[in-house]
Amino acid sequence: MTCRLILLPACWLSGSVDPVRDIEVINTELVLADLESVQKRIDRQTKQAKRGDKDAQAELPILEKLSPHLDEGKPAYLLELTTDEKKVAKHFHLLTMKPVIFACNVKDDELASADDNKFVQQVRDYASKALNCEAIVISAQIEAELVDLSEEDAKAFLADLGVDESGTGALIRATYHLLGLRTYFTAGEKEVRAWTIRAGDTAPKAAGVIHGDFERGFIKAETVAYDDLIACGSTAAAREKGKYRIEGKEYVVQDGDVLLFRFNV
Repeated sequence: MTCRLILLPACWLSGSVDPVRDIEVINTELVLADLESVQKRIDRQTKQAKRGDKDAQAELPILEKLSPHLDEGKPAYLLELTTDEKKVAKHFHLLTMKPVIFACNVKDDELASADDNKFVQQVRDYASKALNCEAIVISAQIEAELVDLSEEDAKAFLADLGVDESGTGALIRATYHLLGLRTYFTAGEKEVRAWTIRAGDTAPKAAGVIHGDFERGFIKAETVAYDDLIACGSTAAAREKGKYRIEGKEYVVQDGDVLLFRFNV
């Protein structure tokens, strides 16, 4: 799955500052393009359905739901569809079917106080209430300057600006959340690696991302919450205090889990 990132510039689109107006202009253009695409597909698939084409027959009810929805100026992703309907609709390649993140681009000296910026507040409020999506703040100027800095210098630079992290970090987290993705790490003497799973994945599925044999031969997952592990000081202490658990094949991996996969092939 992919998403749409809409970057709203500090100067916005037409000279005067009205971010909500600009969002509506962009959305209208995208919705109209999708509406035209859907109407053309309805005409084409109606003919195919009459000839007995099963794919066309499966598509038509969904297209007929989308047409009036788009005609009301609403993005396609806001239309409630079943899981099976979404699989079919994916083949329509609609621009507004993809979930959205708005990135509010502010000046470097405004990043620390961006939460108090009335335009950022307007975008967040509109994005949440009207479009059921998220808006994050980023400063393109700062990001450009961070590119050439070491990690240590970058942290010092951001600290001087009064912020904890760059907008890129917030954007990555928001994107992962929007797409239902999660990251976990494996650590060894030679390297540390990051692996991506989906929210709701079971322990065997998460293990299989590392290697297929881990999933096929999955036996159990020994797990402890990160906060509990830190509070206890060691795995042994966490086990003694009853914080260390044994989970089976149906266990859904939770944020903050520290896992040891047991398998046999």
